[in-house]
Amino acid sequence: MAADAAELERRVMAAVKASAARGDPPLLQAAEAARCAREAAASGSASCGLALAEALVANLCFAHNTGSMWKLLDQAMSSRLVHPLHTLALLTPRVVPNRRQQPEAYRLYLELLGRYAVAPVYPERMERKSMLAKSIDDAMQLANRYGCQHLDFGHAVILFVLSLVEMLIDCILDDCGLLNISTHEHGNIYTKSMDFGGKGPHDRGDEHREHLRRKNILMSIEVVEKATANKIAQVFLRLVYLNTPENFNYLLRKLQLIGALESKNVLPAYNLLDSLTMNIQNVISTRYQLDRSRLLGVLLSTQPCSSSVFSIFGAGKGSCWVPFDMFMENAMDGRHLHAISSVEFLTELSKTLQVLNRATWQETFQALWISGLRLVQRGPEALEGPFPHLYSRLCMLLAIIPLSVATIVKEEVDKLDGGMVSAIKEELVSSLQILVQFSGLLSPPPATVHFANIAARKAAIVLSNLKSGNENLYGYSKDSSAIKAVGNMLHLIVEACIARNLIDTSAYFWPGYVVPLEASSQAQGSPWSSLTEGSPLMELKDALMVTPASSVAELEKLYSFAVSGSEEEKLAASKVLCGASLLRGWNIQEHVVQIVLKLLSSFLPLDSGSDGRYVQHMPMLHALISGISSVDAVHILSMYGLVPEVAAMLMPLCEIFGSLPPSDHRSCNFEKASVYSVFSSAFLSLLRLWKFHRPPIENALSRHGVFVRSELSLDFLLLLRNSRSALKNLSNVSKSSIFQLDPSLQKPVYIDSFPKLRAWYFQNQACIASTLSTVYNRPNVLHVANNILKIICHKVPKDGVLSVNPQSTSNSSVGSSPPPGVPEDMCQWPTLPAWDVLEAIPFVLEAVLTACAHGRLSSRDLITGLRDLADFLPASLAAIVSYFSAEITRGIWKPVMLNGTDWPSPAATLPVVESEINEVLALAGVNINISSRPRSVMPMLPLPIAALISLSITVKMEEFSHLHGIIGQGIEICATSSSWPSMQIIGALWSQKVRRWHDFIILACSQSPFTRDNTAVSQLIRSCFTSFLGPLVDGRSCYVANRGVADLLGKTLDERARLVVAPGFLYMRSCRLFPDNNFVCEEILKVVIERARALANDCSSERPGHLRSDCMPLSAASSLVEQISSLAATMLCHAGGLNLIRLLYEHILPTLLLSAGEDKLGSAGHVCSLFEGYALAYVLLWSGASIWGVGETSPAYASIYTSKRQRIVDRHLEFMAKVMEGNIVLGCGETTWRSYVLCFVGLLVDFVPAWILEVKLETLQKLASGLRKWHKGDLALSLLERGGNKAVTSVVESLLGYAGAQFSV
Repeated sequence: MAADAAELERRVMAAVKASAARGDPPLLQAAEAARCAREAAASGSASCGLALAEALVANLCFAHNTGSMWKLLDQAMSSRLVHPLHTLALLTPRVVPNRRQQPEAYRLYLELLGRYAVAPVYPERMERKSMLAKSIDDAMQLANRYGCQHLDFGHAVILFVLSLVEMLIDCILDDCGLLNISTHEHGNIYTKSMDFGGKGPHDRGDEHREHLRRKNILMSIEVVEKATANKIAQVFLRLVYLNTPENFNYLLRKLQLIGALESKNVLPAYNLLDSLTMNIQNVISTRYQLDRSRLLGVLLSTQPCSSSVFSIFGAGKGSCWVPFDMFMENAMDGRHLHAISSVEFLTELSKTLQVLNRATWQETFQALWISGLRLVQRGPEALEGPFPHLYSRLCMLLAIIPLSVATIVKEEVDKLDGGMVSAIKEELVSSLQILVQFSGLLSPPPATVHFANIAARKAAIVLSNLKSGNENLYGYSKDSSAIKAVGNMLHLIVEACIARNLIDTSAYFWPGYVVPLEASSQAQGSPWSSLTEGSPLMELKDALMVTPASSVAELEKLYSFAVSGSEEEKLAASKVLCGASLLRGWNIQEHVVQIVLKLLSSFLPLDSGSDGRYVQHMPMLHALISGISSVDAVHILSMYGLVPEVAAMLMPLCEIFGSLPPSDHRSCNFEKASVYSVFSSAFLSLLRLWKFHRPPIENALSRHGVFVRSELSLDFLLLLRNSRSALKNLSNVSKSSIFQLDPSLQKPVYIDSFPKLRAWYFQNQACIASTLSTVYNRPNVLHVANNILKIICHKVPKDGVLSVNPQSTSNSSVGSSPPPGVPEDMCQWPTLPAWDVLEAIPFVLEAVLTACAHGRLSSRDLITGLRDLADFLPASLAAIVSYFSAEITRGIWKPVMLNGTDWPSPAATLPVVESEINEVLALAGVNINISSRPRSVMPMLPLPIAALISLSITVKMEEFSHLHGIIGQGIEICATSSSWPSMQIIGALWSQKVRRWHDFIILACSQSPFTRDNTAVSQLIRSCFTSFLGPLVDGRSCYVANRGVADLLGKTLDERARLVVAPGFLYMRSCRLFPDNNFVCEEILKVVIERARALANDCSSERPGHLRSDCMPLSAASSLVEQISSLAATMLCHAGGLNLIRLLYEHILPTLLLSAGEDKLGSAGHVCSLFEGYALAYVLLWSGASIWGVGETSPAYASIYTSKRQRIVDRHLEFMAKVMEGNIVLGCGETTWRSYVLCFVGLLVDFVPAWILEVKLETLQKLASGLRKWHKGDLALSLLERGGNKAVTSVVESLLGYAGAQFSV
């Protein structure tokens, strides 16, 4: 090969010399050289152009370093006889190191560099491009320098341009006497002059050459400034910045030294240096901005957007934070537990809204605090009932939000360096200080006044100690007991932030922060201080139960009692941990939760032969399980995302205690620790976590294959728990995790490890799916069932004895002899393990329900028997609710008359309840008749519902909230699963039993119409938009003063004498029960389109001249579109979650765009069509971003939500590309389609470039091609730029001419 190259060089030079001797111009000389190269290429495999460039450069450097040869090379490059990029790559390693000896050659090289570095080239075949890339890489050693294994054409070009820019900057620094800043692999090996710093003759010789060297420095600056100002070069550098930021950061550090040269007067004041810095900054800051004025402003008013206009049209940014408020209100619904921590979800939502609202972190944090304060003020203190109360709302404000902010601050600090670290802390402080302007929200609810005053007093003591010269500023003295101060919600928020190291105690010195109060009596000391000082735990137990701990040290002291104290102290410590510290210890709540679970996990894992250990610690286990089973405790654990972990801890406890026989035959007392009480507490708590009693309708599919509802299941919880445990084993995840449990508990948990629980689980699923089999091959179970029947139906006459198997009386009658191991005594409850009793209960229930339906068992005896069964084994309520819930869905049971004799009668309160339900619905904007079908004078209910409601009113639900968590929701499911209008009857019966729950019952019953009536759902959706945005009148927006979040979700529920429920609040409580999510999505999109058309009418300049003065400006209209979209997207996300958003992307919106008809999209006029597409694009983006996030998310969040994003977004963009190619025919108008596509792609580029990274290259190329046909080349280029490494070559080819695209430079 070397011989062939030498021969080619000789022949080329011979041809050039012969042509020069004939007097040919340089172009003809270059043509002669090319002819020789072609002849050589015909006999070999090398490319003609590549070989010619190598031959010319080899002769030029420096055997024939003449002006004519440089002119010849210039002509060859301009006429594309040689490839400019390849030629420059060959020249660079030869000329740059010799720039001192050959200043003339270096100057001519710089001229060629400025002319051809990023010049467009003619199309080449694929194999030519590969050869070109390899040749450039071989010449410049790019793969070696930048750590790439293989360079395709695109990467070779962009790295070549980066290398040239770095090389020129290095040359400038080197020639100015400033040492290179780097010695690692990115250091340019060509910049050092071969004799730099030496004293060769050229340093003392020709002054002209020395002057030329100095001029070359300035020319280098001109060339690099010109190159970086070029649009194509900026795109190439931006590709480096987006895909290999570490290489670009190296370039930025070099630019800082260029600035240092100017400041030290090494270089003269030169405007080009500033331009060079600005060019590089433009590479970073240049983003595609969606030109809304060009998209929508064709027929719109161009009135400037003044503050007065904004106030009139309500286009402020505050309303775009409504997802915060709706998420927090949704999290307060204790009936629905969450699979992921509210901290994780709120963190991702905060990052999403910060991007979509183009807000600073100060604005984002401020919106978080205000939403949390509004949540607390909405706390329905006047309502009593089994639902999360004020403490859960305060948990959101004072624990969940600060933890989310802490996560965000940590992530931002990790990204930033130096002085930028303090910037986000300052934004956080500013967001807190500005809260003083919201005095109405800062007013503490009555239950929190004491805690707010304590927080304010803490600051007052610090100021007092400082004033008195006390060295211990934070210590309490004798005089401190007389200090008091007035506190509000800001003091609680500040203390929550200080506890998590978000801010320091300098907040105590904010102006007006401390408002002293004259002390009428001395403040009492905390019992926790006495505990840490050595006081006996048993003396302080009652005080500690009602006083939350204030520090982790106090918790650790209590934990030591729970681990190593006496049995009495262990029991007391367990109860204290689950008391006020768990519910109200907001500043350290995450630590309390962790210690409680750590203590519970100390009994795990389950070892064989460890029954005695469990029985020994039964009182402590009973206290812990009961403590975490309250409504508020379960809800708090759910908000921390610990449902899977708690379920995994309860499973072995259920397994072992369910396998132990009881100690006596008496009824189980929940207040006392026993085998049955511990099992029942653990079992019912476990079942509440995975919603076992959901009927089979839950698993039904809509016509698009989407689950009607999505609830937690035991299989899903275990899968989630195991996957999260695997993630926590990763070092980067475990460091950021809030909860750190024992590594032994990180092992996977499978249901097969618990055979008894597994057997019941599958039996329960079988009972739900179908009726009991008439053939059962386990006589022991049937005999136990007959024993139970004998006891609970002891009043049934002998001739009417019940049997679980009526087809075989001899085998199943009560009088048959028992199988071995089953006790003979029928007068006492069987002393059997709980699992054996639970296995028999479905057969008992089938027998008694059938007997009651046929008149062989009275309703009174039925309910008495069921109550006796529940008293004997409370866990049997699970089987009862599960069986009745399943039976009601089968529709085979006749209704029974609630006459007050056989069954309780609701007649006394039913009219009042129905009237109040109608009133609540009407005030929320829903006008329907809740008794949609005629009913006889005597109210009736299907037998399973009647039995379950009769049983429920005999259970003291206010005492055993964990029982209500099972039976109460079971009744609601029965009511919603039945076609019979029964919820108002159930409410009337409940209100008779527990009168102080009246408002809670009315609120719960008000949600029932939305479970089956799409008309009610439609009215509620429209009422939500009206309350948030104002009404529509004659197709135009009618703006009113009272609107926004307060009108949407309501203020406080206890402000008025009557129950008033805002439409948004009712929507959040009902949306999971909507019968058809597809209908919900379509209805919301209809409202969005109506609102978009109304905005178009408000903005259109086609209105009569005398009405144009009140046209809405474009800025206000676009802001309102964002508000509409944020509300619509949030409603969609909460109604159907991830599945509904997938449906929106893949089916509903494409179907809407493809649909034709009189009311199709784009049929309402040009301006309306523009706004339709614009609004739909915003809804789609907001919906996806609210669920998937805008970029990289935490591993736990990604495993549930973000992992689905790639496939869904890619499918939707593929649909758009096919339409643009003409493969799919649209039904909507062309204007709507173009507006939608341009807006959605622009939003992708601007807000969620991480989504584009995940899209297939082929899809991006098709979409970019379609955009170019619409003359949207800039948008197409921006789309491809963000496609990642896979799209680099496509971008380069587009710019250099390979794709035939024309871009202005």
